[in-house]
Amino acid sequence: MLIDSHCHLEYEGLVEDQQGVLDRARAAGIGGFLNISTRQREWDKVVGTAAREKDVWASVGIHPHEADQHADLGEGALLEAAAHPKVIGIGETGLDYYYDKSDRAVQQALFRTHIAVARETGLSLIVHTRDAEDDTARILEEETEKGAFPALIHCFTASAEFGRKVLDLGLTISLSGIVTFKNAKDLQAVAAELPEDRLLVETDSPFLAPVPHRGRKCEPAYTADTARFVAGLRGVSPEHLAEVTTRNFFALFRKASA
Repeated sequence: MLIDSHCHLEYEGLVEDQQGVLDRARAAGIGGFLNISTRQREWDKVVGTAAREKDVWASVGIHPHEADQHADLGEGALLEAAAHPKVIGIGETGLDYYYDKSDRAVQQALFRTHIAVARETGLSLIVHTRDAEDDTARILEEETEKGAFPALIHCFTASAEFGRKVLDLGLTISLSGIVTFKNAKDLQAVAAELPEDRLLVETDSPFLAPVPHRGRKCEPAYTADTARFVAGLRGVSPEHLAEVTTRNFFALFRKASA
């Protein structure tokens, strides 16, 4: 069994045929899905899908692109939403300086709010970072000094140096279909050497379809293609990688086991 540790089942491209999307993924051997939220108005839909589908879980959080629209979001709103039995993660949150769709100071403040909630609840923090390695690492380091919290870097595309920093902080790293791209040699080198107990796979669907599905809408079923590719990089069988990443998922998202 594989788990898609990061998908957006409420996004255009998936939500129109959500049941078909889930059925195709299950037929491909995907046994669990973490449905990710990116703005507060999505929370009810994301959690509702998780409540309806036994093998779907939910996260609650604000993507850095949406930070300006949620600048006043306090810990209380996240804590209340996180109390739902099927909410197992906080995020996605983090920093995105590539598009700069929200003020960087607001992104950073909201990132710290999410970290505080992850620390209080024990739910894993789901971190998005793009062109913001230094500030992401600095904030994670500063917040870890205040008290530990579980966390992962989703859709990892950062440098090997950043990877070492977050691994040293105890984070997990999740690989998306980007690792299968021909121009992703540096990422493939990182993926080959990641500690076995710190590795997850995801689709980030409906984005970033892996080879051999480039140019198509991405679906959670394609987790299997990314997993096979990563298994090849690491010199292990797809079955072994599935076993390892599933075990890691439940170790990180402990509430899912309940």
